[in-house]
Amino acid sequence: MEHAQELGSNERHACRLVNQPRGTQRYQPTQRNDEDALTRAIIALASQYGRYGYRRITITLQEAGWRVGKDRVERIWRREGLKVPQRQKPRGRLWLNDGSCVRLRPERPNHVWAYDFVSTFAHDGRTVRMLNMIDEYTRECLAIRVARRLNSRDVIDALADAMVEHGIPEHIRSDNGPEFVAKDLRQWLADTGTKTLYIEPGSPWENGYCESFNSKMRDEFLNGEIFYSLKEVQVLAERWRVYYNTARPHSLLGYWPPAPVAWQANSNTGHGKVESKKRFPLFHTPDCGYQTNSITALH
Repeated sequence: MEHAQELGSNERHACRLVNQPRGTQRYQPTQRNDEDALTRAIIALASQYGRYGYRRITITLQEAGWRVGKDRVERIWRREGLKVPQRQKPRGRLWLNDGSCVRLRPERPNHVWAYDFVSTFAHDGRTVRMLNMIDEYTRECLAIRVARRLNSRDVIDALADAMVEHGIPEHIRSDNGPEFVAKDLRQWLADTGTKTLYIEPGSPWENGYCESFNSKMRDEFLNGEIFYSLKEVQVLAERWRVYYNTARPHSLLGYWPPAPVAWQANSNTGHGKVESKKRFPLFHTPDCGYQTNSITALH
């Protein structure tokens, strides 16, 4: 366009030659006054929640008072070179020959619970095991039991505590680990009226809700921490559970947390008073985020 004008053509004739509207030629990009502040807020949130994509960052910004949509956040996200999670490939469900679904789908709270073990390592190289328990319908994490070793008796204790607080489930799903198929556990569940749902050996995708939770826990919590004692694991795991239930946006729940008001009152779960979501520790900070958890860029 500039070359055509240098040869003596006016703007109207030059736009006609290259088949370009004059409005496009005269367009001047504008930048909003809050662009820099919004960019700083997005970068700050991306640093705090390292595994969040731009959609969850958008929800967090809106909760902080920003009037912004996901398209604008995505544009800034890409411009700043932040990580954009790749889309997952769609997966088909498990079906029988008659068209019925293999997996019992949850229809209401306390319809189907699921539990599974997750292992991690402390700073000294010793193994720490965690028993994660969720409600498949509400997606709420009901318990995270942490110990060096966990057997069927420990599983019964964790189930009893969860049932006292949340009620007795109709079904509970698990793999075929020795702790879950133990005779004393199966008899105890039968006495409470809870039916067991065991997945096929070597098919962890049949316990998909719990496997998804385990993946998020490892990705967002365990992989970002160095644990120096068992007590530290117990405290931080309980804090992350409260954060997951009350503050973390869940995409399948319309970006609402599984239990947004469940922890407003004090709860006694063996770890003292449950702290509010504002106390969830930031990773990789000297004080673990206990004093530096507010993000000034959001205000």
